[in-house]
Amino acid sequence: MWIVFAFASAIFAGLTAILAKIGVKNVDSNVATAIRTVVIVIFAGFMAFMIKGYESELTLKSLTFLILSGISTGLSWLCYFKALQVGDVNKVAPIDKSSTVLTMILAFLFLREALTVIKIVGILMIGTGTYLMIEKKENTSYENTGKKSWLFYAILSAVFAALTSILGKVGITGIESNYGTAIRSVVVLVMAWIVVFTAKKQIEVKNIDKKTFIFLVLSGITTGLSWLTMYRALQDGQASVVVAIDKLSILFTVAFSYVAFKEKLNIKSFAGLIGITVGTLILLI
Repeated sequence: MWIVFAFASAIFAGLTAILAKIGVKNVDSNVATAIRTVVIVIFAGFMAFMIKGYESELTLKSLTFLILSGISTGLSWLCYFKALQVGDVNKVAPIDKSSTVLTMILAFLFLREALTVIKIVGILMIGTGTYLMIEKKENTSYENTGKKSWLFYAILSAVFAALTSILGKVGITGIESNYGTAIRSVVVLVMAWIVVFTAKKQIEVKNIDKKTFIFLVLSGITTGLSWLTMYRALQDGQASVVVAIDKLSILFTVAFSYVAFKEKLNIKSFAGLIGITVGTLILLI
């Protein structure tokens, strides 16, 4: 059953990237992240309340790791949406999804999950596919204007995303997954708004137009659904495999980015996408 939840997480995550890209188009990325997080906290809190997840016994260890996971998530988001503002979705997303490889390595080192030959083959294919997909396209707007910082922020996003999965896996051990997700969401919420107020960007909130606000809310809902399903999968499945399946959201992201933004893949990028997909599917063997 955990595999079903992992694939559901991938679908919702794929939708999130597109909705967020539209949502951050005309607003500061940190402000957008803060608004989305409000939606996620409400959504996750409602789910935890409905199924009485708060009745789970929360230990100091679980709380500590959930807070650390939330901090990593917040840092990953801030970097990811900053990268989305500058770079193309189908270039930023593959780098973010490359956190799969780092997650597998961390799962082997800290969670003692077996690193089999099949997993190594999958890692190599995912890594190679990612490399092919992130090759910069010529004559893109952010290159012409010298805005290449998207790559730096995308890489940081991947690193923090990998840490999030490992810390979250430990944090939800022994408690209801929706309850754990709600706690993490609160941590991210606090982080996001601290960043907004520190940068004195809170005034931008009232200047957000209706369309942008709607897409930010929708991306918050899909993110909440992605989180709830992924952490439910993490409770029963191996972190390295669950995260790999979740990162298949790149398929949906690329497809939707073509429909919404007319962003096309060149031959190398398409080959990279195939490599990521095949490498992920190999992990299910």
